[in-house]
Amino acid sequence: MADLDALRARWTRALEGARTPTHAPDGGPDPSPYAENLLARWQEPQRHYHTLTHLTSVLDHIDVLEKHADDPDVVRLAAWFHDAVYLPDRSENEERSARLAERALAEAGVPEARTSEVARLVRLTVTHDPADDDRDGQVLCDADLAILAAPPSVYAAYTAAVREEYHFVPNDAFRDGRSAILRQLLALPRLFRTPYGAAVWEATARYNLAAELELLAP
Repeated sequence: MADLDALRARWTRALEGARTPTHAPDGGPDPSPYAENLLARWQEPQRHYHTLTHLTSVLDHIDVLEKHADDPDVVRLAAWFHDAVYLPDRSENEERSARLAERALAEAGVPEARTSEVARLVRLTVTHDPADDDRDGQVLCDADLAILAAPPSVYAAYTAAVREEYHFVPNDAFRDGRSAILRQLLALPRLFRTPYGAAVWEATARYNLAAELELLAP
């Protein structure tokens, strides 16, 4: 069960870190309403994997990877927004999430350059393909994909939750689509772009992906 008070505190720290130095003498609007809006979004009933547990996990992994980021608080804000709009049967979730970030963070007192960077990072989660010099993008993408390197029981729970989110897709179509995604991931030269991710998560993630692909085989 997610710790809502801990998440509220993490949101406030990230927001305050991203909006300093700020032109607002009082530091900017109260972070609380923004936190409550995002927490409500992450608890919507259509979510089974893209939940507060996933958000917490991504934030935890950003903490692990913090030294590899140029602007860790911006990366944390991107984590909060990266699946803020999520409907499993829609393809524009990342774009709508990025636009939500642009509106909310501008209103919340985050400088324009950092607001734009958060939105860029959210859009990057469409491909999870950051450039070699995109340190913030590498941290966000690695943190988002870290579930692939989870222990077997956690990975199994993840795959079951993904299937539940796509309950409306027939079994054969889901198996074919999921298998194609797994093959695409396994064909990548690197799943993880940070030095830590490459060293600690890569081998386990590839083992999990290959094992899932084998289970999906007809």
